[in-house]
Amino acid sequence: MKFQATKYKLMNVGTGRIFEDRGWMLADPEASSPSLVRAVYENKKFTPRDDLKGLYRYAEWMPINRTLRHSCAPVTYHSKGLGKFLGLDNLYITFSGYNPKIGAKFQTCSFKETEAFSVCARLDKKEKRTLVVQSAGNTARAFAQVCSDNMIPIVICVPLDNRHDLWFQHKLNPCVKLVASPAGSDYYDAIALGDKICQDSRYFAEGGAKNVARRDGMGTTLLSAVETIGRIPDAYFQAVGSGTGAIAAWENNLRLIEDGRFGSHKMKIFVAQNKPFTLLHDSWQAGKRELAALDPDAGRRQAESILAKVLSNRKPPYSIAGGLYDALVDSKGDTFLASNDDIIYWILQFRNLEGYDIFPAPACAVHALATAVREGKVGKEDVIMLNITGGGSLAAMGKGYHLLEPSLVLSPELTADEIIAKVDALF
Repeated sequence: MKFQATKYKLMNVGTGRIFEDRGWMLADPEASSPSLVRAVYENKKFTPRDDLKGLYRYAEWMPINRTLRHSCAPVTYHSKGLGKFLGLDNLYITFSGYNPKIGAKFQTCSFKETEAFSVCARLDKKEKRTLVVQSAGNTARAFAQVCSDNMIPIVICVPLDNRHDLWFQHKLNPCVKLVASPAGSDYYDAIALGDKICQDSRYFAEGGAKNVARRDGMGTTLLSAVETIGRIPDAYFQAVGSGTGAIAAWENNLRLIEDGRFGSHKMKIFVAQNKPFTLLHDSWQAGKRELAALDPDAGRRQAESILAKVLSNRKPPYSIAGGLYDALVDSKGDTFLASNDDIIYWILQFRNLEGYDIFPAPACAVHALATAVREGKVGKEDVIMLNITGGGSLAAMGKGYHLLEPSLVLSPELTADEIIAKVDALF
């Protein structure tokens, strides 16, 4: 049966204006101030689809035009080991990684696949332009794999120092091109590189947090949890670099309240960062909508020193209407910090308690949960969702892997014309 595009409109979160999505819209063209746009679905009921495979089980709340090959949905289960260790009766772990024993088969071991399968399915099959994605690592791997499997041309921009994250179980289709900013640069530099490429009309930006498909793909983690638990959790924990995943969870929480069958409450959103890169934490603790000041060179040094390098976004959607600040205020959430030593401890402890390895970023979230238990911010009987955003790489890479090397290393200081000419030569 041919897939019918999901029916939805877009809403300016800041003003409430609802309008038609006339293509790859990332903002309200009539907006007078910055705001995220949110998908407003025709189907107000949470309706998992048994007729669709993988992530597309949640297609009714994804702004997509088609389905793609090899997707996998997050897996949620009631924790026994970690829950008992922390003294929590109702801890549910939502895992987006590789662990076939529990049904999790994310090829790239990261929940960033939820973004990629949603964003790329939003694309029109007749799209002639080339997609551009900027990433600190996991997003790059996910988009590279999804675009390779589905033959979607893409240019991916990453910091050169993060290229070790670009491993794959099989060689990729040449429709995937990797461009890196130089050694010593960070995610912000990769963003600048991609922005210059997109000055040419033959290329277009994926859009990051502004893309409703990215957020609603990530929001399937909460849908997985609610489908398993049968209700909206009381608390939600995740490690964040941009905070987009937490925003996505908050948005789906609001949709579930509108549905009415899973509770009328807003779960508290708790997010974590890896010290010393603490931009979101510092901004929230200051009690202001504005982002805290961060010197670019200091930010690069901090990004180099943390284990969870994917948590080092210097340009997060925090202040914008509908962004992380609003999500934390509305949900009465909070922020936590984890050191590199904390992360190592919880990587090892989690493996002992749950039986599989996780990435540094979700280990940061586990530390946040443990801290919240110790500080009394969550209780023994609270229903808690712990978003484990990646893991299982030891098992996946044990089958053998290939590294994707950059086709180009370019300084973002080059002019747009110089950068575009070099990228053009790759195709």
